[in-house]
Amino acid sequence: MAGLNVGVLAPDFKVKDQDGKDVRLSDFRGKKVLLSFHPLAWTSVCARQMGSLETNKAAFDRLNTVALGVSIDTSPSKKEWAKSLGIKDTRLLADFWIHGDIAKKYGIFREGDGFSERANVIVDENGKILFFKIYPIGELPDITEIIRVLEGKK
Repeated sequence: MAGLNVGVLAPDFKVKDQDGKDVRLSDFRGKKVLLSFHPLAWTSVCARQMGSLETNKAAFDRLNTVALGVSIDTSPSKKEWAKSLGIKDTRLLADFWIHGDIAKKYGIFREGDGFSERANVIVDENGKILFFKIYPIGELPDITEIIRVLEGKK
């Protein structure tokens, strides 16, 4: 799995968040978007990954960035998981139907497992991929790396 190349237009999508509200990538033009893909809700590394998005919301706001968590789980499952984690400000997207459609568009769907790779994708204000990294499935992504990229400090 290689994902998409930096500089290409990020594939648009429309899915539901944990509150059943529609989310389109194209709705965020003019802002950077962090798509934080995690394999499955209700797992420990994924919980810490989504918690890091919530904890760093003020930094994302300061950097004109919207952080979105993405997995193949259903919207109702994401809602309960967000409640259990105390996530109130981070939108968790349900890439459930068509199953794994976003992950497939981004080249990170694990067909044999039925879920996505663990990955972070930063989309710039014009809808182009600025950063794309796939992590080992059991590894927690380093949120400070993401913040440094958003600050232009790679």
